[in-house]
Parts: sequence; C-alpha cells; structure tokens
Amino acid sequence: MNDEELADAFEGHRTHLRAVAYRMLGSVHEADDAVQEAWLRLERADVSTIANLGGWLTTVVSRICLDYLRSQASRREGPMEGHSDLPTDTPDPETDAVLADQVGSAVHILLSTLSPAERLAFVLHDLFAMPFEEVASVMGRSDTAVRQLASRGRRRVQRPEATSSAADRRTQQKIVDAFLSASRNGDLQQLVDLLDPDVVIRADGAAVTMGSARVTTGATAVARTFSGRALGARLVAIDGYAGATWSTHGELKVAFAFTVDGSRITEIELLADPEVLAALDIGEVS
Repeated sequence: MNDEELADAFEGHRTHLRAVAYRMLGSVHEADDAVQEAWLRLERADVSTIANLGGWLTTVVSRICLDYLRSQASRREGPMEGHSDLPTDTPDPETDAVLADQVGSAVHILLSTLSPAERLAFVLHDLFAMPFEEVASVMGRSDTAVRQLASRGRRRVQRPEATSSAADRRTQQKIVDAFLSASRNGDLQQLVDLLDPDVVIRADGAAVTMGSARVTTGATAVARTFSGRALGARLVAIDGYAGATWSTHGELKVAFAFTVDGSRITEIELLADPEVLAALDIGEVS
C-alpha cells in the first residue's frame, strides 16, 4: 500500500474514529488531536502486519483517549459539561452535528462518573455496537471483565441516582485484601473459601511469557496457584475497584484485576502487557 492509498484508507475510517474519540473525551478539538495522533502512528507502523485496519485504528484511538483521560485525572481537571466545546465553524459541521446528536445528554454523565475503562467499554459496546470479543481485544482484557465494565457504565448512565456503589466497593476490597493475606500466608483453605467453585484465572500473552498459565479454572487449582505467591503484591484500586499490583524496582510488572460476585471471587485477570498496564486506571484504595 503506497502513501496515497494509506491516506485514502485512513480517511475512510476518520468519521468513526472521530466519533469514538469524541464520545470518550467530550471535546471535538481533543478528538481531532487523538485522530491525528492515530494517523501519525499509522505512518510509523508496518502496515503489512495490520490485518484489520479499522480494528487497529480503533484500538489505537481508544488507547490514546485512555492515556489522555488518565493524565487528565492525575491533574485533577474537571470534565467538560454539555457541548460547550463543540465548534460551529469546523471543517466538517455535518459530522459535528451528528456527533452532538448521538452523544446527547449522557455526555456529562459519561465524563463525570465513569472510570476511563468503564467509559471505553460502554462507548464501544453500547454506543457503537461492537461485540464484547472485539472490545476485549481493543482493551487487552477478558470478555468477562469487559462485560462487567460495560455493565457498570450502563448502570451509571441509566440510573445516575443509584451509582453510589461505595458499600459494594468496600465489600470487594475486604474480599480481595483477605485473598491477598491468605495467599501470603499460604492458607489454602481460606483461599478456597474466598473463591467461586468455577473461578477462572486468565493471563494475557505477556503474563504467559512470564510463566503464568493462560487459563486456570476451579477453586482448588486457583488457590494452589496463589498459595504463598502474593508476598510482593499490593492492594490497589483498578478502574475504581479493588485489585492488586506487583512491581520490581519501582516498575509495574503485573496487575491483578478481580471480579467479585457477592462474597466470592469469580475471575482474576493477570495483566502484564505494557500497553494494557499503561491504560489501566490504578490508584490507592479508599
């Protein structure tokens, strides 16, 4: 593909990419910047290795937006409300009108209440009808985790008055904290008691290269995997919910994302891909 063909192919995806970025960022100017950055990365990429250009570009734009949202949160900047950033004299006013109509009044809720990961899962699946399998590929997360993120985002958007899940988060934090403690102490029975009988560990490709099994199922097998193994793990908040991280020499190596249903852990994701780690919203537990 020569330069002209590549530019034409990119232009064919521009409107979709701009819409995704606008849904994520709530700003036409910032959306345009994200799309332009995606073009620059495409120019530097080996196009012959890209089997699905549209999917590749969606992934790149999504991760650019996640990076921006994380940096915005670290600066404690407030999200923009409504459509105050929507210009009337842009080169493509028709597209801007479509964007404004599509986003509607939910944009403020999206920007002010959803974590970056919840926002992306909700936007791609609920607003752009991407299958969960594709969203999971974009985010580098499991289907189950993406479904949960999208579900949380959906509940917050549909029922903003019922979005305070502080009690649920405290319960999850206690369960994950107890799991890490039992792991450090090698308490196999306590680990089993905290796990759903059908619990599953899913490791991404980077974690597999570090020695993890790609998939481990069943409470006993998962408990044995973690028994005595969490000595260096630290309890953190991942995408607003309790998780854990493991670092060496101050560098984050692995994130453990937990899915808790009721009082038991149903899934643990081992995430070691640097791009995925960079896109996670990791903070201190409250």
